[in-house]
Amino acid sequence: MDQIKLGDVTVTRVWEYFGPVEMAPETFFPESPKEVWDEGASWLTPHFLDSETHIVNTAIQTWLLRSEGKTILVDTGVGNHKDRPYAPVWNRLETDFLANLARAGVEPEDVDIVINTHLHIDHVGWNTCLDGRRWVPTFPNATYLMPKDDFDFWNPENGHKPLLGRGNQNVFEDSVAPVHRAGRTLLWENSHRIDAGLRLDAAPGHTPGSSVLTLASGTDRAVFVGDMLHSPVQILEPDSNSCFCEDPAGARATRRKVLGWAADNNALVIPAHLGGHGAAEVARAGSTFAIKGWAPFAPYTEQG
Repeated sequence: MDQIKLGDVTVTRVWEYFGPVEMAPETFFPESPKEVWDEGASWLTPHFLDSETHIVNTAIQTWLLRSEGKTILVDTGVGNHKDRPYAPVWNRLETDFLANLARAGVEPEDVDIVINTHLHIDHVGWNTCLDGRRWVPTFPNATYLMPKDDFDFWNPENGHKPLLGRGNQNVFEDSVAPVHRAGRTLLWENSHRIDAGLRLDAAPGHTPGSSVLTLASGTDRAVFVGDMLHSPVQILEPDSNSCFCEDPAGARATRRKVLGWAADNNALVIPAHLGGHGAAEVARAGSTFAIKGWAPFAPYTEQG
């Protein structure tokens, strides 16, 4: 497991999946200029793009934080055995995620807090696991922090019509509702302080309840941005949304605001899905941003 220290907080990267998502850049990021992918092929390959197939590569991973004696998970990936008929890449996966978490020194009973930055299919999957034929909380002692706006938006009883259509089908029922029924959720709004160095803030756009987690410990700063970014191309082209953003204008505004804060505060930007070194420091570059440096996590393609 790769691990870094930010102030008094330990951050560990826990792998679930790395590989293609069966989408070309023009599909995944329809607003991004073609030339940025063509000109960037040398550094985007292989961590973010497969040059032979022209398919985007992505990572599914959980960020494990140890802060003030608490064990915290940021996003829980896709999960095993989940029926995802409209998302074939994630349908009925069988991964070693829990074993990878154990190799990082954490058993499910050890987890104190689970943060779902939003409630998409690939951020809540390990919230639950099968117990016989029932979905139960994977982390039985944890408080699951979920944005209330996303909880309400994805609850089928409320009749919202998401951009994803059926792409998130079954997710609320098997990965969100069982945790709520078990009394393990805390539905927060606007902002939520976890401890002295960790704070959740609403960052809507990608979904109505999307959020970011800011870390401030000692002189170190970082921001866990969930799906505000899926690719480093969106640092260079911050107005380029993914095809999954529910509110395109809101997503662009959020991305520029958070990247601006990160650049001004020398903060590490830690998205949910970056392969390669997993995170980056950014700098202002005129009206956009540049990658100033990468985090020291070892790329999956270079791990044994």
